[in-house]
Amino acid sequence: MSRPSQRSLEQRLADGVIVGAEGYVFELERRGYVKAGPYVPEVILDAPDALRQLHREFLRAGADVMVALTYYAHREKLKDVGRADELEQLNRQAVRIANEVAREGGALVAANICNTWSYDPEDPIASGRVVRAQYEEQLGWAVEQGVDFVIAETFDHVGEALIGLDVCKQLGLPAMVTFASVQHGATYDGYDYVDACRILAEHGARIVGLNCSRGPATMLPLLERIRAAVDVAVAAQPVPYRTSPGAPALESLQSDDGRRLFPVELESFQCTRFEMAEFARRAREIGVDYIGICCGGGPHHVRAMAEALGRDTPASRYSPAIELHPVLGAARRDGGELLMGGWSAEEQPA
Repeated sequence: MSRPSQRSLEQRLADGVIVGAEGYVFELERRGYVKAGPYVPEVILDAPDALRQLHREFLRAGADVMVALTYYAHREKLKDVGRADELEQLNRQAVRIANEVAREGGALVAANICNTWSYDPEDPIASGRVVRAQYEEQLGWAVEQGVDFVIAETFDHVGEALIGLDVCKQLGLPAMVTFASVQHGATYDGYDYVDACRILAEHGARIVGLNCSRGPATMLPLLERIRAAVDVAVAAQPVPYRTSPGAPALESLQSDDGRRLFPVELESFQCTRFEMAEFARRAREIGVDYIGICCGGGPHHVRAMAEALGRDTPASRYSPAIELHPVLGAARRDGGELLMGGWSAEEQPA
C-alpha cells in the first residue's frame, strides 16, 4: 500500500520541528484499558474506540504523527497474555486506526516496534533471529496497511536496534531509532548512548535519539551531546517526570521511605504542562528535530509543548484563560491594589 500522508517525513523535517506524542499505554492504563505489568495493548481489539479517542486528543493537541499502537504487540508479549493467535489482527487494526485518525488532520502515520526482551547479547545470532522474525511480522503487516515511516524505540541494546533498522531498510521505510537511557552512561551491551546513536545514524537511520526512562532534566544533557555527534535528525521523547542525577530514570524514582514508585505510583514526580513546554523550547534551542513525550504524557502536555513551539492547535481554543477564573482572575482592584480574586499581594498562594 502507498504512503498514507501527502507530505513525507522528509518534507516535514525540512519545514521545522516535528511534534510527537506517545505514552499511549500509560495513558490508556490510567483510563482502564491496558493492564499495568504486561502493558500489552489489548485495547486495540477490546476497546478500539478508546484508542481512537486518544489518537484524536493527541492530534487536536498538535501532534504531527499518529503512532500505531503496536508497542509490545509482538509475538512474545502476546503469548504472555494468551493472545498470540490474535497477533496479526491486532497489528493490522492498530495501523488502520492510526490511519483513520491521521486523515482527519493530515498527520503522518508511524509503524511502531520496540525492544522485544528476546535479544541476548551473549547469543546475538540465535536471539537475533527471533527478534528479526517478530519485526518482520509486525512491519510486514504495517506496510500492507500503509505507513509513512517507523518509530523503532526504547532499545536497550545496539544489536537489537540494528536488527530493527535493517528490517525497516529492507522494507524501504525511513526509520526513527531511539534508545531508552535507563543506565547512567551506556546501553546494556556496553555502548555510550552518544556512540549508540552515531552507529545507528551511520547504518541509515533517518532520525536517532532518546525516548522514555529519562525526564527532561536528565535527558537534555545527553541530547546536547548526541546533537553534536550526528548529522541526521535528532529525536527526544522524555517521560514527564522529575528525574535527577541521583535518579536519572523513572524506573529509579522512590518514595521518601525508599519504596519503588515505578510504574503505577509516579504521580508525585509528575511534570506540569509548563515544565514540558519549557523542555520543548530548550530542546528546539539545542537543535532537536523531533520533540515529543513518552510514558506518562497526556494531551495537555502535548498541547503545551506544541504551543511553546509556536503552534496554534485545534485544542488551543480551550487553553487556560486563568484571568477569567472567578477567584483567581486579576479583574478587581480595591483602592488601587490589585487583588487576585480577593487575595492581597501578601496573601497570594505560593
